[in-house]
Amino acid sequence: MLLPIKWLKDYVDTDKSSRELADGLTLSGSHVESIDSHDEVINVVVGKILKIEDHPNADKLVICTVDIGTDELIIVTGAKNLTVGDYIPVAKIGAKLPNGIEINKTNFRGVDSFGMLCSLKELGFHDNVIPKEMKDGIFILDKEYPLGKDILEVLELREAVIEFEITPNRPDCLSIIGMARETAATFNYELKEPKIEIKNEVDDIYDYTNGISVETDKCQRFYSRVIKDVEIKPSPLWLQTRLMEAGIRPISNIVDITNFVMLEYGQPLHAYDLNHLNGKKIIVRQAKNGEKLVTLDGNERIFDQNDIIITDAEGPIGIAGVMGGLDSEITNETKIVLLEGANFNSKNVRLTSKKLGLRTEASTRFEKGIDPNLCSVAVERVCQLVELIGAGTVVKGSIDVYNEVKEPKKITLRPERVNMLLGIEIPVEDMLASLNGLGIKSTFDGVLIHAIIPTFRLDIDIEADLIEEIGRLYGFHNIEPKPLLGGLTRGEKPFNLRIEDKVKSILQGLGLNEVMTYSFISPKAYDKINLPEDDSHRKYIRLLNPLGEDYSTMRTTLLPNMLELLSRNYNRGVESVYAYEIGNTFIPKNLPITELPDEKKVLSIGSYGDTDFYELKEIVEITLSKLGIKSYQYEREENNPTYHPGRTARLYSNGEYLGIIGEIHPDVLENYDMKARVYTAQIDFDKVVELTNLEIKYKPLPKYPAMVRDIAIVVKEDVLVGDIEKIIMKHGLGLIESLKLFDIYRGSQIGEGLKSVAYSIVYRSYERTLTDDEVNEIQDSIIRDLENSIGAKLRSI
Repeated sequence: MLLPIKWLKDYVDTDKSSRELADGLTLSGSHVESIDSHDEVINVVVGKILKIEDHPNADKLVICTVDIGTDELIIVTGAKNLTVGDYIPVAKIGAKLPNGIEINKTNFRGVDSFGMLCSLKELGFHDNVIPKEMKDGIFILDKEYPLGKDILEVLELREAVIEFEITPNRPDCLSIIGMARETAATFNYELKEPKIEIKNEVDDIYDYTNGISVETDKCQRFYSRVIKDVEIKPSPLWLQTRLMEAGIRPISNIVDITNFVMLEYGQPLHAYDLNHLNGKKIIVRQAKNGEKLVTLDGNERIFDQNDIIITDAEGPIGIAGVMGGLDSEITNETKIVLLEGANFNSKNVRLTSKKLGLRTEASTRFEKGIDPNLCSVAVERVCQLVELIGAGTVVKGSIDVYNEVKEPKKITLRPERVNMLLGIEIPVEDMLASLNGLGIKSTFDGVLIHAIIPTFRLDIDIEADLIEEIGRLYGFHNIEPKPLLGGLTRGEKPFNLRIEDKVKSILQGLGLNEVMTYSFISPKAYDKINLPEDDSHRKYIRLLNPLGEDYSTMRTTLLPNMLELLSRNYNRGVESVYAYEIGNTFIPKNLPITELPDEKKVLSIGSYGDTDFYELKEIVEITLSKLGIKSYQYEREENNPTYHPGRTARLYSNGEYLGIIGEIHPDVLENYDMKARVYTAQIDFDKVVELTNLEIKYKPLPKYPAMVRDIAIVVKEDVLVGDIEKIIMKHGLGLIESLKLFDIYRGSQIGEGLKSVAYSIVYRSYERTLTDDEVNEIQDSIIRDLENSIGAKLRSI
């Protein structure tokens, strides 16, 4: 929001410098971004062209004789828009212009030039605010001015422009009057709002239009008036400079006035060429799917049923709250204008603006919310200015469609509550002064302050909002810091986050590095890991506005992210990687989605290099063990196309599925350009948290000795080690303290298709010393069961 100080002074009498104003408004809650001025323009004055002659040695140059009041200067220029008698800005020798330019005597093809004729850009205006007709030539003043007078005084550019960052909850500050109100309240000035009065009205509005029809509840108000005998021409210089300083390009008098009032009050307005409206009627309604309109920027826009549009009797003529249509725009031939001051649903305007990629000054204001009571004020102000500059004749009467009138809210305020929350003692009189200064009419009945909230303050709803207003005008910087009062409670992380921290610590201690990957992946990622078409992981959520195809779906598994990371490191020459991630997956409850998806955390572990399946298994088991999860089982997995069929297992705990660990299938590795073996684990972290038991029970050191027995058996290659261990533990009678696999042998000595498995079994009783006979009996029962159940043959004991 750009605030020209000269414009501000129309509403408040202040002699504060721009720096003082900026500092004061910052302290009262209005954040200043920058202060800009035309101070770099020095020694540029008004001149009059007396004579224009062709340059004898250059076809594209002319020689101008310019009167600056005290002297006549010869100035050479290449501008083509000059005529004798024009009043123009003249930079004399020694003049300084923006960007460090200094004017000196210059010789152009044998002719000395004693200055320079200036364009608006050379006076410090940006290209985007310069009128199109003045972009490529010298700035020609609109009328006669005293020759030799400083151009900054003529253009009223002596004052600076302050740029503010307006927070979304203060749309009332997106206006000059809104910031003037803040200035008046901050510095205790009187606010002088414009007195709107129209002196001459003729005819009747229904002589020119067939009315306004609002057919959607997304338009709260539509206020309209008509202006006839319109003469389209450039605006007066004061109006153009006000707009340019505020960041708006002047176009023509009628359009400039609507933009001026929009900046003044914060109410977007639109002017239609009434002769181009079919049926002489305005209709506000929801669009139909596929309806089209060419907007003022020349682009065709296609609507759907969620958009609000303005139409005449035949079709769309504008996008409500965003931009008007090309066919009904104001042109040089316009003679009758219909003015629109409307209030549209902020959410609809925001969604339409975003969908069409069309953000305008109007949509910026509408999407933050606007007081519907401003509609009539702003349109009446336009009529007043039209009459003031002689741009047309105001037609008597107005059309106002306003079904639910917005009334001021009433809030009661406890003075003691103000002082308690702010921690200071502010007299009630000062509270009333602050609130009334902001336009909040307030009275005190001896106990409570009764405040009437103006409808333009959309951000004030409760007592605390009024306390904030009093506090910021008092100055939060003036409030002495005090220690907190009341009891403090010690905060801590919830259980699941503490477990997450513990798992990270365990894995880092085992030599793994934590990684973080994007939650958005490509739909092609599911093809790269060879998932079947009917796999549940392919039921993913698509993003409406993705950054690109590679980030267009919300992941249902972390495996593609881990494989991409391992592949990237492998192909950049990293010899080995041990990595883990604890991240969210997003599982839709239904498609298309009608509610938020389930977010499930997954522990993803990945490695390649000097590693194997058993190292990955050990990492998982150590992690589970340190979380107090002692009971877990493995089952061979042979049907998952992502994993190697003989080197993969499903992990369970007490019958509940925890995840999968194993070696990635060579076909999948080929999709990721990897030749090294890759091992991954995908563990349901939420289930791990549920099973975690951090309660530690201590027991005394054993009094009785242990007995150790080793056993080696030969079994078929497809017999699972886990099945062998189940049989051994089944016969342990509670006396097996530990069971450790210490050797697996395959070779010619035991035959093809067989393997030798060797265990070390530790027996101990905590009540007595075991005898050899007891242990031998258990060993014998184990061997018999192994022979009978899985066809094992004893190799050695």
